[in-house]
Amino acid sequence: MKIDLSRFEKCRILVVGDLMIDEYLWGEVERISPEAPVPVVSVTRDTTTLGGAGNVVNNLVALGAKVSVASVIGAGESAEGTLLLKLFKDLGVDTSGLIQESTRPTTKKTRILAGHQHVLRIDRETNQEISGEHVDKLIRFVRERIDAFDVVLVSDYGKGLLTKDLLNQLIDVANQNEKTIIVDPKGLDFKKYAGATAITPNKREASLAAGTEIVDDVSLMTAGETLVQGVPVQKVLISCGKEGMVLFEHGNKPHKISAEALQVFDVSGAGDTVLAVLGLGLASGGSFKEAAVFANVAAGIVVGKVGTATVSREELERFLEFSTRGLAAKHKTLPDLASTAERLRAEGKRIVMTNGCFDLLHVGHIRLLSESKNMGDVLIVAIDDDESVKTLKGEDRPVIRVQERLRIISALDSVDYVTLFSTEELEQVIEAIQPDILTKGSNYTTDTVLGREIVERSGGEVVLIPITESVSSSRIINQIKQGGSDND
Repeated sequence: MKIDLSRFEKCRILVVGDLMIDEYLWGEVERISPEAPVPVVSVTRDTTTLGGAGNVVNNLVALGAKVSVASVIGAGESAEGTLLLKLFKDLGVDTSGLIQESTRPTTKKTRILAGHQHVLRIDRETNQEISGEHVDKLIRFVRERIDAFDVVLVSDYGKGLLTKDLLNQLIDVANQNEKTIIVDPKGLDFKKYAGATAITPNKREASLAAGTEIVDDVSLMTAGETLVQGVPVQKVLISCGKEGMVLFEHGNKPHKISAEALQVFDVSGAGDTVLAVLGLGLASGGSFKEAAVFANVAAGIVVGKVGTATVSREELERFLEFSTRGLAAKHKTLPDLASTAERLRAEGKRIVMTNGCFDLLHVGHIRLLSESKNMGDVLIVAIDDDESVKTLKGEDRPVIRVQERLRIISALDSVDYVTLFSTEELEQVIEAIQPDILTKGSNYTTDTVLGREIVERSGGEVVLIPITESVSSSRIINQIKQGGSDND
């Protein structure tokens, strides 16, 4: 990968698009309403994040870029408008391109979750096109500031901001000033994006816009060529989920980019991440193919999270480093894992955690991990570092060093995330994750499980997994030392 992540902080990006607020309310259902046959959700937690084009901004800021945003939102005195401005201020985003309209609501999507169930989504929005006066103001802002930006990113969610007139003028200004302009498209008519450097539809969007049902590689190639010739734009980058991406451009054969093999929890916001990282890769000096590969990596990371999420520069660096060395991207530092666990809880996911040395993986370990995953939605495995194993097992341990143990555990489908810890840090790890269930093998007793009090205090439980196989890493190692005989 030739893109230098350290250059991200020097990149200046303009984001134009439909801004939203994503709100999550989660709680518990203990009864049915006496007023109607519907569940009564007792809300225990709520979280709010930037959605739509705001999630593109969020991704860019998380990667260190300097960002300006241009859009039309509700007036500042409205709760949603005020919240949007506060969220952008907290991120250090330039909001001088925002227009506040008293009669226009700020789009807000509220998701209500109970336990593991998504009960309801409430949308408060308008699809009415913005006025010609607001189009003129936005174009005037872009025209006056265009020299300050390396790349222009357009996030179209079909909420009335990106009218044909605005898009035509915006693309003209970018092209006249030789600025790359990339669009994440919406709707059936992609011709309104004519002249853009690139568009980044997903497979479903590309299928609808091209009028070609994508069912295999042949129909995918047909749809891509139809779009790149018919819109017209310089490049079309189609995201194909677990199949990766395909880049179409004039004069060249389609270029396939393989997907990273990651556990998918939620594709929400994946397109936002692709747009943000593709633009940032180009702004930092990468070629389009290099930036597309980079965006594919970022999308692979973000779909392993829940809800509207971002990818950090540290995650990208770690992923690329681990990929080079053959390690899986499931590995997270404790701060990253704490943030991930917070998002998982906000989505009502049931988190299971287990911990151990996992030196010489055997059938007992497989049973423990498999049964643990069956108890919830997400399994987090905390692995003792080499010093901890040596302290627990003796000077000749571990037999398998920590990086290899990470590789092995991460390769298991039952495992979603892994993290390293030293023995004295285990309680800190449990406190940060706050698992719903902490599992150990039945060779323990509930009272001897370290961290039990922390788990139970936060409403979780400790579960002992029955292990009937008479096997252990120490026993296998001793058997090998004794020449392979086992008389037990």
